[in-house]
Amino acid sequence: MPAQRIIHPSARFALTIERLCRHLIEEHGDFANTCLIGIQTGGVELSERLRDRLTEMGVSGYDYGKLDTTFYRDDFRTAKGNLTPHPTEIDFLVEDKRVVLVDDVLFSGRTTVSALTALNHYGRPAQVELLVMVDRRFRRTLPVRANYRGIAVDTLENEYVEVQWADSHGTDQIILTTS
Repeated sequence: MPAQRIIHPSARFALTIERLCRHLIEEHGDFANTCLIGIQTGGVELSERLRDRLTEMGVSGYDYGKLDTTFYRDDFRTAKGNLTPHPTEIDFLVEDKRVVLVDDVLFSGRTTVSALTALNHYGRPAQVELLVMVDRRFRRTLPVRANYRGIAVDTLENEYVEVQWADSHGTDQIILTTS
């Protein structure tokens, strides 16, 4: 049976969300020319949490969307089993905007690259930044780097990182599983 341990408990999780929001405010000011886009599925959960906290902090006026990358992935045709697409919900153009792409875990960089490809269908942004809850360092296969990260985790080949959300798992936490 795989061994699991909590590497980021609920109390620290809330502080990390707060820190990420404050960093976004510091960099984006009034968010007038900014849009926040969550990558399906884990990135959407994080982006919704960020959006809720930013609203509580008085930040509004930015565009928000959800982006599915299923059919843009380089492993789409080679994946074992069926991939399940999720809806893309972007009702605005990203032309000349500062886009903050949000994902839960940055691992190989492939999801980010597919998100950049998918994003091209909505215009040419002035800038694209990446925000992740977990940056799995030293495991990247593509030259992708997060602009904002909650935590950095050094993992071995047999380790898996999962962000768990209170809505679906009962508590907010990050788990490291070793097989």
